[in-house]
Order: sequence, then C-alpha cells, then structure tokens
Amino acid sequence: MKWIRFILIALVFISGRTGLLAEEGMYPLTELDKLDLRKMGFELEAADIFSEGQTSLSDAVVKLGGCTGAFISAEGLILTNHHCSYGAVQKASNEENDYLKNGFIAQSAEEEVEAKGFTVRIVDSYKDVSQEVLSALHDTMSFQQKKQAIQKKEKEIIKRTEEENPGKRAEVSEMFRGEKYMLFIYTYIKDVRLVYVPPVALGEFGGDVDNWEWPRHTADFSLLRAYVAPDGSPADYAQDNVPFTPKKFLKVNPDGVEEEDFVFILGYPGRTYRHYTASYLDYEQNYRMPFIVDWDQKQISVMQEMSQMNRDVALKHSARIKGLANTEKNYRGKLTGLHRLNLVEKKRAQEKEIGKFIDNDDQLQKQYGQVLDDINKIYNEIKCAMEQELILSYLTRNIVLLNVAKSVVTSAEERQKEDLERQSAYMDRNFEQTKKSALRSVGDYYEPTDKILLKELISKANQRPADLKIEALDKIFRLKTNESPSEKYIDEAFSGTQLADKDFVEKAFNITPEEIAELNDPLINWYIKLKPEYEKIKKINEERNGALDALYAKWNEVKKLYLKKDFIPDANGTFRMTYGHIRGYSPRDAVYCLPITTLQGVVEKTTGQEPFNTPQNVIDLFYKKDFGRFKSANLDCIPVCLLYDMDTTGGNSGSPVLNARGELIGLNFDRTFEATINDYAWSETYSRSIGVDIRYILWIIEKVGGADHLIKEMEI
Repeated sequence: MKWIRFILIALVFISGRTGLLAEEGMYPLTELDKLDLRKMGFELEAADIFSEGQTSLSDAVVKLGGCTGAFISAEGLILTNHHCSYGAVQKASNEENDYLKNGFIAQSAEEEVEAKGFTVRIVDSYKDVSQEVLSALHDTMSFQQKKQAIQKKEKEIIKRTEEENPGKRAEVSEMFRGEKYMLFIYTYIKDVRLVYVPPVALGEFGGDVDNWEWPRHTADFSLLRAYVAPDGSPADYAQDNVPFTPKKFLKVNPDGVEEEDFVFILGYPGRTYRHYTASYLDYEQNYRMPFIVDWDQKQISVMQEMSQMNRDVALKHSARIKGLANTEKNYRGKLTGLHRLNLVEKKRAQEKEIGKFIDNDDQLQKQYGQVLDDINKIYNEIKCAMEQELILSYLTRNIVLLNVAKSVVTSAEERQKEDLERQSAYMDRNFEQTKKSALRSVGDYYEPTDKILLKELISKANQRPADLKIEALDKIFRLKTNESPSEKYIDEAFSGTQLADKDFVEKAFNITPEEIAELNDPLINWYIKLKPEYEKIKKINEERNGALDALYAKWNEVKKLYLKKDFIPDANGTFRMTYGHIRGYSPRDAVYCLPITTLQGVVEKTTGQEPFNTPQNVIDLFYKKDFGRFKSANLDCIPVCLLYDMDTTGGNSGSPVLNARGELIGLNFDRTFEATINDYAWSETYSRSIGVDIRYILWIIEKVGGADHLIKEMEI
C-alpha cells in the first residue's frame, strides 16, 4: 500500500499547484441520466438510484430536519447521526432520565420515545416549473415586487400540488438564481421516535476538540423510527400509530470497506455558494463571518457559565451550545481556507477574464457588460448595513422570549390574511409546526442567559457611531452614548412578561392584533416597537435579492458561454449524489493521513475526562479483543471512522455511505477542517469528508448496547 500512498501524495502536490477551481461534485436528480455511472465505478444504473417508475435507493434516503437519514429495516428504522438527533434527545432528557449522558435503548416499540419536532421527507418526484414561476414577472415590476411575485407563485404551486396529492409535501426549490425552479413532491412523516442513542461519551467522543478534525474516533450515530397512522397516512404522534413500511431499505454490508474502495453518498446537502462572485466572498471573509464567530464565542461562553450551575440548566443549553460551537469552528475553518486558497483574488481573476471575453463582443457587452458592476454595488450596500441588520436579527433569534414575542405578534397579523398572502411559516400547512417550535423554545428558556445576551447585543448596538445607531433600540432602552441599558428596566420587563408560560403562549397564537396590544406584555411591546425596523430591513432585502436574482441569472448565462459548458447548480437542500474513494490526504508538508481509524485509537485518546471519557465496558472489550464478527481482518481491530474524497456540505450529516453495489458501509457526519471551505470551492486535494464505519456502529449496538434485536431487524 505504500506505493499507492506515494503516488497519491505526488498527485496531491501536482494538482495543488494548478490553481484550478473545481465547482462540481453534488449531482442533482436531473443530472443522473447524463452520467456514465459504470465508468465512474458504480455497479448500478441511474434508475437504481432514482426512478419514478420503480423502487430505487432514493426511496430509502430521507430528509430529517436539517440532516439526512436512511431506512435500514422494513419496520421504518432510520440510521442518522447522533448530532442530528441531539435536539430530540435533549428534549426527552431530564436529570432523572439523562439520555444525553447515558444513552437510550428501547427494548420494544412501547419504550420508544417521541423525537419532538422531527419530520421525515422522502422524495417521490420532481419536475421543472421554471416557466410557471417566471411567468409571474413583468417588466414594469420593481425588484421587490418581482421577489414577492415569485414567492407568491411558489406558494400557489405548492398549495395546488398538495391539494392534488393529499398527505404529500411539496416544495419549490430555486436551482439557479432567478433562472431555474424545480418542484419536488415528498412523502411526509410527522411521527418520529428515538430507538437507540449511544451515550454521549461515544456519540460525541472528542467533542469540540476533535470536531472538524482528522483522525476521528466518534460514534456519531443514532437510530430513530418513522410511524404513520394505521391506514398509512401521515399523522402526529399517537399511541395507535404503526411503524412506516418503506418502499426500500438499505442493505447493511458488515464487511465494510478498505482503502481506495469506490464509495458514493446520497443525501440532502444544505447550501453551497460556488457560483457566487468575488464580492460575495469578500463580504463573507471580511465582514459577516468574523462578526458571527465573535458573537457565537460570546454566546457559548455565557451558556457554558450558566450550565455549570446545575444539570437541568445544562440540558436546556446543550443543543444550542453544540450548534453554536459547530458553526463557530466551521466558520473559522472557512476563513482559514479562504485566506489559504486566496479564493477571493482567484475569483476576481476569473471574473476579469470573463470581463475581457464580454468586452471582445459588442452584443455580449450590450447584454452583460454592466452585470458584475451591479452585483458588486449591491454587496457594497450589504456590507455597510451588515452590523445593524445582524444585531437586530440576533435580538429575535438568540433572545428566546423575544423570538417567542416575534412569533406571537407575527402570527396575530399574518393569520388575518388569505393563506397565500401569509409568510410561509404562518400558512395553514406550516402553522402547527410553527406553534410547536415556539413552545419548544419556551421549554429551553433560562432567564439569566436571555438577560445577559440581551445586554450584550444592546451594548454592541450602542457602541456604533452616533449616525448609525438603531433608533428604535435607543427609544426602548432609553440609552445615552455608550451607556449600558438599565438593569432595573430589563429585570422588570422579564419579571412582568407572560411569555415564559407555555399555556399563555399557546393561547396567544390564536388571538387578534388588537388583543395582542391589549395584553400590554413588556417583551411583546418591545417587539412591536422594533417591528418597523424589521419591516424596513425586509423590504430592503427583498429589493436586493430581487435584483441579485436577475443579475445572477445573467452572470451564469455569460459564464456558461465563457466556459463553453453547463455546470450543476449549487446545493440547496435537495436530493444529491456524490462519489469518490476511501482515501487519505496530506493536509500539510510531510504529513500523510491514513483513511481508516480503529478502536485502538479510541483507547489511546482516552483520558477519563470529557470529551475523551470512553465508557469502561468499551475499554474492557478492547483489551479482551472481543471484536466479534465486525473485526477488520486487515486492521485486526474494529474500524471506527472513514475518510473519503467525496463532495459534501452541511445537510449531508447522516447521509449513508454506500459501496459500488449500493450497500451501506458507513454514515457521513463531518468534514476535515480544510474541507469547511467546500461551501465555496471543492478540490480533491484538500476536500475530505468523514463517516462512521458501519462495523463500529454494529459492534456498539451488539457488544456495547446489547441491542441484538436491532441487529436482527437489519437482517444482517
């Protein structure tokens, strides 16, 4: 194997000097028939991956909130990441039943616990609706009116489609900005339950220290189950619901993989921005991401300090801390990658070449000559407004009760409108989920944290130059220059609000704007006073985004002419396929990383202290060499994690890693620190993703968890 690694390192060195920007790797459903899958290494045809006319692998792959999962049994058993189910485990836990710390095993269906807030989607079909969406536009419209017209047309298509397909969920996804729109129809499941969750010492082994790093030794997996009504229709959680029977479930291959084996991933990657311009990347690199990293670090620090008081507070904050820490390190990785690759300047150089291409043709100059300048102008406006807009955004995103106040006030106003005129979250199809989300937020509310974060944000706003102050905040908190808000005023408001009462909040979702005003709740009053600021920002953003939609549509047109080829759209939360190999890499000079870790590495990392506190029974099994049938003959140990050169991003968490025959051999959960840059650019040189080896998952379930019934259910 040494000669293979030598060749790979040489190739990495050579390819690393080319300076080329790779943009492709996450193939949407529309591209599968165009690919020579056999030549790539598949033992499958495109119809084996997705087909409206026959059962295919896509029927086994689900969208699970912001993650991916996959059916692995005929009884609706779903495999996904521990960190994807983390929020549901947190909400099911308390000091008496601490499932986060100790793990959870349901020995029977009766013991399975509701995964609150979780839904499952399985893609049924798709079609291009670009012509219908764009038919809503007229030349006389402003950019804001165009944005609103597109949003309304999308709602009309969704509502009509769901009426024609009862029980299904529809979604219109923008594939290319202002240019291409696809309608997806999904099977929709609303009752999801926890089945098996390893203890956090395994499921989150290495914690934030190892997050986005290689080598990894994390058992980042959990098992859920999908339920439906007895007649097979989607239903809210109910005792008489029955396990969902999927059209297809993945065959688990306990033999695993070896270095250089071909693999592929199916899933629902979130968002990438590879077709965006240098001015957008400059905004991300030098403005937005540094601000967010700083603010996330502050929030984490506050919540960690609050969590030291007792376990109940720690449980309330655990999911938020985990999410913030994940984003904070991800952004630091992206910033490192942007600077290391000098990506902004590379984009500018490419744009300069496209500009020359345009200037050499009078017709192109007339049609596209001003496009890039107009895009740059909008991003310059966004940079100037960024801090004010982010501060206002975080007031209602990070202050729990202000977020609830916003939901209640907005609900009262939106529910007075016709359904298609409402904001999406308050339409009939989404309203129950919106209410439940607000009530779950109340359940995680901790007053001292809310008050500290509120004061921090007000302080940030008050430190801005006098001509850039947020006038509404000054009026609410009666601020003077660089003065902190009155402690007494804030304390009185929080002690006087009723928004921490779930019963009150539930009732408040069903009252009129006049009744909301009569409540005279101090935090609701704060939001009502801030509301004109949010409405102004919303209007400005609709105008900006409407303009950018039109400009990016033109920019992509001329970019395709320049490149003399089409390119696949950026990831946008829709079903995608990516492929590659189990493959190591060289992250820095004289260092080569092997692509498979083992249980020996878990034991070597173990310190007995979080986040390296391996359960004693795992250590005992290692020293007894009790590896059973899941041992790798080549490694003489249990394989733990895998490294591969596939193109993934956020949303691919929980995606099944499959061999050439479409058999499950791993579970995607992360990228390397260098690969956080994937959102903006991908390269075989530095882009590596990380998964849990299926053999480690099976070994933990059988040997550590003693859940043999689940192994049998998987038909291994």
